[in-house]
Amino acid sequence: MNVSRPVRYLLRYVALGYLLLLLIVPVGLILWRTFSPGIGAFVESITTPAAISALQLSLLVVAIVVPLNVIFGVPTALVLARNRFRGKGVLQAIIDLPFAVSPVVVGVALILLWGTAGVFGFVENNLGFKIIFGLPGIVLASIFVTVPFVIREVEPVLHELGTDQEEAAATLGSSWWQTFWKVTLPSIRWGLTYGIVLTVARTLGEFGAVIMVSSNLPGTSQTLTLLVSDRHARGAEYGAYAISTLLMSVAVLVLVVQVILDARRSNTSN
Repeated sequence: MNVSRPVRYLLRYVALGYLLLLLIVPVGLILWRTFSPGIGAFVESITTPAAISALQLSLLVVAIVVPLNVIFGVPTALVLARNRFRGKGVLQAIIDLPFAVSPVVVGVALILLWGTAGVFGFVENNLGFKIIFGLPGIVLASIFVTVPFVIREVEPVLHELGTDQEEAAATLGSSWWQTFWKVTLPSIRWGLTYGIVLTVARTLGEFGAVIMVSSNLPGTSQTLTLLVSDRHARGAEYGAYAISTLLMSVAVLVLVVQVILDARRSNTSN
């Protein structure tokens, strides 16, 4: 499609204006509000006991969610890529469900399942194991919203690779585990790493599902995103800006890792 030069410039400026209005200006404003009192005030705000506790809890949730997504995501991707079975389309739709369902709805569903009056309420009522309004609830909510990432990054790689190498390894006498560890896993490493990066980013930034299943008590079950909301609600706006900047820094780091991975994946495919 041939587009005249004025139209190209117009489209370019519209896109730049859109990004400037919705992305660059808000982010720049937060950064300005954060660092205008000085670096010392920023460091002091992100090193309070509540901030350190929220960071530790967020990292703990990431440390639990990522391995679980890998352990269950890779086999699921293998099943979807290597097999044809009845109900495969339904399974694909279920995996993509977190993309369509509001995180708040996820939180409500978890309360209906694991709350004291829920379907599995006996776990807390009879066994004394607290799920909702504690760490397990936050982990469950985070797993739900991050389920698709590893699967959706690994499955296309498996389709592209095919089964020739795996069949050759099996012919040479390799067991299924040897074939997976020495053939399949090295082949999907970039897709798997990319899925892990996306999982980390979404876990750290999740708010809607987590706020529903967390007691939001500082030092107990308050993640970084909940701390931002709590500080803003209490009128501690600078503290909210500082933690937001900390989260944005993590997001930028994740973005850099994504760019590096994209470049390496392109070089590997070429």
